[in-house]
Amino acid sequence: MTEQISVLEKKIEEVTKRISDLKDIDSIRNLHHTYGYYFDACLFNEVVDLYAEDSEVRFMGGIFKGKESVRRFFCDRLRMRHSNGHNGPIYGFLLDHIMMQDVITISEDGKTARGRYRTFMQAGRHELAEGLTRQWWEGGVYENTYVNEDGLWKFKILDYRGLWHADFNTGWAHTPPNLYPFFSDTYPNDPIGPDEILDIVPKPVLWPDTGVLPFHYPHPVTGDEWDQNKDLNTSK
Repeated sequence: MTEQISVLEKKIEEVTKRISDLKDIDSIRNLHHTYGYYFDACLFNEVVDLYAEDSEVRFMGGIFKGKESVRRFFCDRLRMRHSNGHNGPIYGFLLDHIMMQDVITISEDGKTARGRYRTFMQAGRHELAEGLTRQWWEGGVYENTYVNEDGLWKFKILDYRGLWHADFNTGWAHTPPNLYPFFSDTYPNDPIGPDEILDIVPKPVLWPDTGVLPFHYPHPVTGDEWDQNKDLNTSK
């Protein structure tokens, strides 16, 4: 009887952990998709409120460290470029970035989590709107870290790797190499730049160069970690 009770207690513990993980996965998925809706509406104040105090953003080879730097990235950089400094949607600006294929992993202690998403963007500015008229496609991958603070999941690290950009009319087959520069200078020399330059090998690249943002999870069948330095033939 004692052995049976021990087995049942272990099963209850496993089921309880599984239910807790599923609830956390659902909360994190909602958090990330909520971020997406705010972002597409240019509600950057609301986006920043989703971040922990010691959070960071990794974008185009730069690292914005701490919530105030996160605010600089979204409000001083993106809000000025996308919505002319206005917090919210403006006439004639389209920013739809669809997020999907999420793989979310909860840590053993339930305090942090990792999430990977693919995004596909269609964006542009109408010819009747204020600013440069343009329209473009974009695709990329998120590899994020989340933290549970007092029962609320928040962004700890948002790591977005833009993989390709394309002019709407000519498409990705005609994208010029090095279309957009990666960060090369830091704040305050660059008033809207990152605090650090990302120092990793291989370095991030843009189409037609190709690369892989490393997976936070092992192979689900073999259990192997993917080796980013193996079998890559990414650029000329």
